[in-house]
Order: sequence, then C-alpha cells, then structure tokens
Amino acid sequence: MRNRVAVAIVFATALPSATSVADPPATGVLTVRVSQLRSGDGQVGCALYASADGFPTNPSKAAQMRWCSIEEKTSTCSFDPIRAGTYAVACFHDENANGKLDKNFLGIPTEGTVVSNHAKGSMGPPPYEKAKFSFSGGASALDLRMGY
Repeated sequence: MRNRVAVAIVFATALPSATSVADPPATGVLTVRVSQLRSGDGQVGCALYASADGFPTNPSKAAQMRWCSIEEKTSTCSFDPIRAGTYAVACFHDENANGKLDKNFLGIPTEGTVVSNHAKGSMGPPPYEKAKFSFSGGASALDLRMGY
C-alpha cells in the first residue's frame, strides 16, 4: 500500500512539469526604410496590414499606421512590436503634408507610393497577395524605393 501511495505522489508531482506552458509567440519591431523620395517635403505615411482587408488604400483598416519625417530624401518608420505572421506594408510620400494620398481626376496617385515586395498592380493598386511577406519576429527591416 505504501508503494502505491508513493508512486501516486511521484506521478502527481511529476505531471505538472511534464506539461509546460507554451512559449509566448515571437514578437519584434519591423522597421521600414523608404528611399528615393523626389523631395524632402512633407512626410511619409506607412501602413502595416495583417490581412487583405483595406490593403493598400484604406489606412483605417491597417494594423498600425505611422507618419514619419524625411531626411535627405529618405524616411524610416518603425512599427510597435508585432507577432510573427504574414503582413504587407503600404507607404506613400505625402509631399504637401495634408494627411492623405493625393490623386488626379482619374484616381491615379500624384504623390509617390510603394508597397512591400515592390508589388505592382494592373489597372489599380497591387493586391495583398503580391505584397505579403512572412515576419518571423525579432528585429527586421524592409528597404523600399518610392515610385512616382
């Protein structure tokens, strides 16, 4: 009887250590460096999307949005730590600092735009599927070249 109790106590105390708590998901800071701006005027808006919803034209649907200053025709935006996953980034050069992407009467941007993977659209903005990338956590950086 004493052996059964001892075995039960050993098993019961060993069980919690055998089932460990899962490690927290990897997180990290994503930094986006946008170069080849045509001027140092205004600011750069960078939006981080966690899904295709709203990408790239509706920043209110973005997981995070940043307004970043320009130095020597380059801008660097850093997002708050994000979890490992799939994301896409859309940036534009708000040259007149009015807080929006200006377009002509046809709806074509008159200010510079760029998205992750330098994805291009056909008769409109690029789709999320072309711009998405995998983020594994930790510090990571994207280098993008603004297009006009």
